[in-house]
Amino acid sequence: MLKQRTIANPVKTVGIGLHSGRKATLTIKPAPVNSGIQFVRVDTPEQIVIPAHALAVCDTRLASVIQKDGVRISTVEHLLSACAGLGLDNLFIELDCEEVPIMDGSAASFLFLIESAGIIEQEAARKFVIIKKAVEVREGDKLARLEPFFGFKLDFTIDFKHPAVDKTGQQFTVDFAEQAYRSEIGRARTFGFAHEVEALREIGLARGGSLDNAIVLDEHRILNNEELRYEDEFVRHKILDAIGDLYLVGHPIVGAFIAEKSGHALNNALLRKLLDEPSAYEITTFVTSKAPIAYAQESQPLFF
Repeated sequence: MLKQRTIANPVKTVGIGLHSGRKATLTIKPAPVNSGIQFVRVDTPEQIVIPAHALAVCDTRLASVIQKDGVRISTVEHLLSACAGLGLDNLFIELDCEEVPIMDGSAASFLFLIESAGIIEQEAARKFVIIKKAVEVREGDKLARLEPFFGFKLDFTIDFKHPAVDKTGQQFTVDFAEQAYRSEIGRARTFGFAHEVEALREIGLARGGSLDNAIVLDEHRILNNEELRYEDEFVRHKILDAIGDLYLVGHPIVGAFIAEKSGHALNNALLRKLLDEPSAYEITTFVTSKAPIAYAQESQPLFF
């Protein structure tokens, strides 16, 4: 059978929150079977445990934010994307402030951190969310859709009217039966526009953003000295975000995700609609021989 996974040893790092600008200490610890991924605020009078789940999402302005009892954890999507890519089911993630550190703006630092802790299998079957019928949400010309597919595939289209973005691909499809998360998605960085920074900072966002942790564009060009990591890094980062957002359903998805100009809000709305339609999905386990290729290798991290 495909088994659940956690890490072998606790691991810790320190970084800056993209939106809060605050220093954050992040500690990831092993968790028992069937625990799921749980965030823990260790700086509150009573440690608040917040499950990484779609129904805990309370804010989606430029990040996915989860909350319980008025206590928040912001910008969870990049770390959860790395957890999905490494096939992790059970973790305690401790933070001493309200935001996961942004690191370099991609999932690469989290991949390195988690792998340095070691990954172990646990004596329980891994659970999967199987998409049985199509579910979609729309908002104007934006779309997010899940449909049946025996594997895990994402097809994402963006549409930014900007000279630098126009030069890159604005559509990308990744099928993890054939492509690897680390090489195709994991290094894609978040991005933003310089003219929006002041307005965002006035509402408490982007206070920790810099050329070290984001691709920054002015009206005409990319301001970073470093070249793009992928020719179409912008759309690949949107896929990285979507993988993290979709992992908030609680288990890996067996299905296809199609998006046009989607973001955190629409991704979360899609999961909420899915969860509201029990006939659209089922939760199951797999023996290795009957699992989708993207998930079938028990001894290897997913998608690598």
